[in-house]
Amino acid sequence: QTVDECDSSFGMSVFNLGNAIMGSGILGLSYAMANTGIALFVILLVAVSIFSLYSVHLLLKTANEGGSLVYEQLGYKAFGMPGKLAASCSITMQNIGGKTTEFPLCLMWYTNGDYLVMLVSLIIILPLSLLKNLGYLGYTSGFSLLCMVFFVIVVIYKTFQIPCPLPNDIINMTLNHTVAHNSSVCTPKYFVFNSQTVYAVPILTFAFVCHPAILPMYEELKDRSRKKMQGVANVSFLAMFIMYLLAALFGYLTFNDAVESELLHTYSKVYKFDVVLLIVRLAVLTAVTLTVPVVLFPVINQLLCASKEFSWIRHTIITVILLACVNVLVIFVPTIRDIFGFIGASAAAMLIFILPSAFYIKLVKKEPMMSVQKIGACVFLASGFLVMFGSMTLIVLDWIHNAGASEAHGDGH
Repeated sequence: QTVDECDSSFGMSVFNLGNAIMGSGILGLSYAMANTGIALFVILLVAVSIFSLYSVHLLLKTANEGGSLVYEQLGYKAFGMPGKLAASCSITMQNIGGKTTEFPLCLMWYTNGDYLVMLVSLIIILPLSLLKNLGYLGYTSGFSLLCMVFFVIVVIYKTFQIPCPLPNDIINMTLNHTVAHNSSVCTPKYFVFNSQTVYAVPILTFAFVCHPAILPMYEELKDRSRKKMQGVANVSFLAMFIMYLLAALFGYLTFNDAVESELLHTYSKVYKFDVVLLIVRLAVLTAVTLTVPVVLFPVINQLLCASKEFSWIRHTIITVILLACVNVLVIFVPTIRDIFGFIGASAAAMLIFILPSAFYIKLVKKEPMMSVQKIGACVFLASGFLVMFGSMTLIVLDWIHNAGASEAHGDGH
């Protein structure tokens, strides 16, 4: 192949990066808003999106200074084998563990989701994941984003169709049994603090992680420059910010306190059968299916085969093994909220906050430690550890509390 055939244009890179950002995280944002309030959620959304963009800036600058466009190689150059393992484990957790949330979200309405998971993997994901250049995935990424735009439009439309307050029998079927059966639930709240608020930041970090795909896209960007790739990131993040805000806001305004941790499942409590929602489910299924090849690309081509000549046999074997692992995890996945929380607080915090800032501090030598840039990276690193350990501690405490409450409830019967 010629260089031109392998390079991705600015527009294709925007589609691919937007597709890498977009995923099942969008379906948990209304739940996050319900447990933080509109104002606090918007503050957190703005903060996480800005932090994620700053992280991309650090990563691109480190790649230029460190002389490598492979994430794990940056880790190795910075901290040796521990750095390489930290990058490898974080990327693997996010890309494989994170993908397990996407299929159950869309397949739970079908009689035998397990068989459909495997069928989708064989028919759609496997052929696309076998592509060895990201430029070819730009068209599927564009279509995937159109599917999610359609999802957001329907969420906005349904806000004006579904009555508030919801009928009592529907409220009883939701996961949130504490919802009052009166019109007060229709009053939007701007600041909320409860036991579920702890999941808000992990859900947001989960929703914005795309950093393992940044370096492969940068490598394949046509007329590559750091400024041009930063422009790709700016456009993609702005588009995703708008879509996330609209989906979260109107999903929350539709169900208020009755919204579940997975938005589409909440609609199924109101509509047993609705053609528009059926199309939306198919669109979301298509969208999250088409994100899998883009996020598997860095695992296959840069994490596992970075130092080797391309081989179709090895490429196919690794792709099949990764998809098999995803399928096994999908079939046995626990609750979606816990996956959002755990992956968002661990792997996502590592990929957004900790690793890019640590690599930058270690590898960028031309800036002194007391420079504004290095001090900013140090503060960013410290905030990453705070987000990670703070969120994980509170999430584990919530799990322990819920387990104890379940046991007490069981003993009571």
